[in-house]
Amino acid sequence: MYKGIKVIIDQSSALCLGIILLLPMGIIAILVKVTSKGPILFKQERYGVYSKKFVIYKFRTMYVEAPEVSNQEFKNRNDFLTPIGRILRHLSLDELPQIFNVIKGDMSFIGPRPLAESDVNVIKMREKNGASQVRPGITGLAQVNGRNNITDEDKAAFDGTYAEGLSLNTDLKILFRTICNVLLEKDIDKDSIDLKNKGERKL
Repeated sequence: MYKGIKVIIDQSSALCLGIILLLPMGIIAILVKVTSKGPILFKQERYGVYSKKFVIYKFRTMYVEAPEVSNQEFKNRNDFLTPIGRILRHLSLDELPQIFNVIKGDMSFIGPRPLAESDVNVIKMREKNGASQVRPGITGLAQVNGRNNITDEDKAAFDGTYAEGLSLNTDLKILFRTICNVLLEKDIDKDSIDLKNKGERKL
């Protein structure tokens, strides 16, 4: 029942939130543009519901000179963060453009994080445990239980648990814990950006 109306709740909430945040997002866009050369948005193909690809949006947080290597090889990625990008990541504000992904129906507010092509193992595990059958989210159960500090197996397990027990109550709990984590600066390390992904597009 809830799964059927979740997309309606998400899209209507995202539309209202998008209108409210239009001015702040406009200011962020200007700051990104004037403080470093390059596009305002970072665009990249990710795997969504039923493992279908879509383009995810984020505010660009790195210099365009950042090397094109996978996240596993990119040990010093913080050296390539722009000054405004460092702040955006610290406050998780680089994720705000994903509100438009929610409006489009590509994503949900709550759900497993959308995966890049390099996350082959997690993609396969999600397909086995049913996590790929729900829309990916801006935040999710794995993100409030360790984020990048847990193994791929644990991430997939949390995603499977979420998909199996999908409910409004669970979503509200995850939302509350996400807000607390951001305010307390806990587990706010960003999910990986696959710079090697050839599906990246810039605006």
